[in-house]
Amino acid sequence: MAKQSASVTVSRRKNRKAHFSAPSNIRRKIMSANLTKELREKYHTRSLPIRKDDEVLITRGVFKGREGKVTSVYRRKFVIHVEKIEKQKANGQTVPLPIDASKVVITKIKLDNDRKALLERKGAAAAQKA
Repeated sequence: MAKQSASVTVSRRKNRKAHFSAPSNIRRKIMSANLTKELREKYHTRSLPIRKDDEVLITRGVFKGREGKVTSVYRRKFVIHVEKIEKQKANGQTVPLPIDASKVVITKIKLDNDRKALLERKGAAAAQKA
């Protein structure tokens, strides 16, 4: 396969370095999750960067099928924590288990003014393409 763009590298080493040394604003975009079919039809967009207080459904792994609210987005480790998804340590303390953002589906969006503006922009772009 030929290289598509001269300004973008196809090197595995360089892409991995860019991914793991990405700043927080880029990690936000990397940590996006798909929307449910209903939300997709409503907002005309496929995915959104995940944030605290979104409600999600886990689609992969041991906790597949469990729903909960996002309690934290840990950008440094590329994971999210969902309420009630935790384990008991030997000393009795509970710790949240990390879940990859791509392995969840957003079922309810925490809307604020910035998020509404983002959805309007993405929806308008999708409508323009169709």
